[in-house]
Amino acid sequence: MSSTMSTTTACGPTGCRFNPTALHAFVPGTQFEAVLASYTFDQRLKLLLMDAVERVEIALRTRWAHELALRYGSHAYLDKAIFVDQMRHAKCLQSLTDEVVRSQETFIKHYRATYTDPTLPPIWAVCEVLTLGQLSQWLDNLKLRGDRQPIAQAFGFDEVVLCAFAHHLATVRNLCAHHSRVWNRKFTIKMKLPTRPAAVAAWFNPAQDRKIYNTLLMLALLLERINPGSRWADRLTQLVAAMPPGTDQAMGYPPGWQNLPVWVPPSSHQ
Repeated sequence: MSSTMSTTTACGPTGCRFNPTALHAFVPGTQFEAVLASYTFDQRLKLLLMDAVERVEIALRTRWAHELALRYGSHAYLDKAIFVDQMRHAKCLQSLTDEVVRSQETFIKHYRATYTDPTLPPIWAVCEVLTLGQLSQWLDNLKLRGDRQPIAQAFGFDEVVLCAFAHHLATVRNLCAHHSRVWNRKFTIKMKLPTRPAAVAAWFNPAQDRKIYNTLLMLALLLERINPGSRWADRLTQLVAAMPPGTDQAMGYPPGWQNLPVWVPPSSHQ
């Protein structure tokens, strides 16, 4: 391989074999095939991530709209009294209003043509135009734990854990959408690791709380709730297992992770 490379700078399991003292110079022995394999792996991982994020996002916004509508009515999100930070609520509402104004969705157009008061559609309609980042802000700003907890319980976690994960997941989603490297990235916005149920909490890796493993585990657990029988975790395991030794450790996987129930293929349980 040439000692210089102008465009591809993907990393191997232990990091890029790149010489920072020379412009575009790589350490002797670096193989283009290994660099390309890491790039391709990251690309496939992002496709799996986006598949999972889409399902979790839809389930989360649906549950948010459902629970608030039951408690506070069709336009619950307009009631600033149920939110902690009034300025934050005003900013969220303005962002949502902008999304509604830009939207060309049929149900939004129908509301505009049919109703004048309130000017914004009901919560089960506006939730469809919320971004994941916006949704995480609405969820986190709810004043009462009693409003957040029923949403989180549907997914099997405490509301503190779910709210933090929604914020973290919005960052992960944006990295994937903008084609940034994720597989061995150290995230600046961490998720909060669950402590209950204890058996499941033990599957997480607090020693690598900025790596992607905990995110992947949380997604696998959420998908089990959202879509029982999902093979997403199996597909992920196969993808990671096909990579060179050391890849899983670079992603924050703990020793012996292959034996955890969440990563064992369904056929192996029989």
